[in-house]
Amino acid sequence: MHFDLTDLRLFVLAAEEGNLTRAAARQHLSLAAASARIKALESQSGLPLFLREARGVRLTPPGEAFLHHARGVLRQADRLRADLLEYNDGLGGHVRVFANTTAVTDFLPEILPAFLAAHPRVNVDLQEKPNADIPRGVLDGRADIGIVAGPLDTLGLRTIHFSTDRLVLVTSRRHRLARRKRITFAETLQEDAVGMQEGSTLQAFLDGVTQQMGQRLKLRVQLSSFEAMCRMIGAGVGVGVMPESAARRNQAAMQLALIELTDAWSVRERYILVRDREALPTFARELVDEVCRHYATSA
Repeated sequence: MHFDLTDLRLFVLAAEEGNLTRAAARQHLSLAAASARIKALESQSGLPLFLREARGVRLTPPGEAFLHHARGVLRQADRLRADLLEYNDGLGGHVRVFANTTAVTDFLPEILPAFLAAHPRVNVDLQEKPNADIPRGVLDGRADIGIVAGPLDTLGLRTIHFSTDRLVLVTSRRHRLARRKRITFAETLQEDAVGMQEGSTLQAFLDGVTQQMGQRLKLRVQLSSFEAMCRMIGAGVGVGVMPESAARRNQAAMQLALIELTDAWSVRERYILVRDREALPTFARELVDEVCRHYATSA
């Protein structure tokens, strides 16, 4: 099937407006021309995409599926246009990265400055996403590289293991749990908690764990970075769960105690996800290599 982008935009507008007349006006088309284009789409697909009603149009089930894919094609076309404009302005490359909370807030800020300095004509679009959403973003082309942790369906993507992430309980050194060496997550649920902001990968994961246990975290405050969490924990506001690397970075300055979590999920393998490593532009492969090298060096 061959679809014209104008036809796809018209279809999306008609679906959103629920009215072909208004969609035609927004596309600067006559109603007759718009109607002919929609009928041509339906003819190519071999299925009715809209139900015609007295007050407008309504999507059929095949039309709902068509809408999902049409929006995806238009997003890709818009990104292609934006990328080409950036190249006209002298850009040498663009890498889109979907990553979880730990990657976005903990280790990529250490890695990216040197990478960007070494590649002055390359831009990196870094977006925080839930672990479960990252493989789909890489698979459908919204991201070139994904960074995830823990067990999940990678949808057949190429996986590159680069490190092991351990979650620990962090308390102030004055807290009653500070002398513990090991603890279960369940034992911490009666304590006031300091967490990451709603929507972060780590907070969503911990919320899921507590819900499975039939419990709730007693969140006193939610913050946007691990450093801010450490400040609150050190001040005695509550306890928190975070990556060991982030906690150790702030341990001495903020008088923190780190306690091993005995839950199996506290140890999570970290992976880079790509569709085809060899098909990535050279600068994108170099970013993958830089992440792996960072952990090989620090091991």
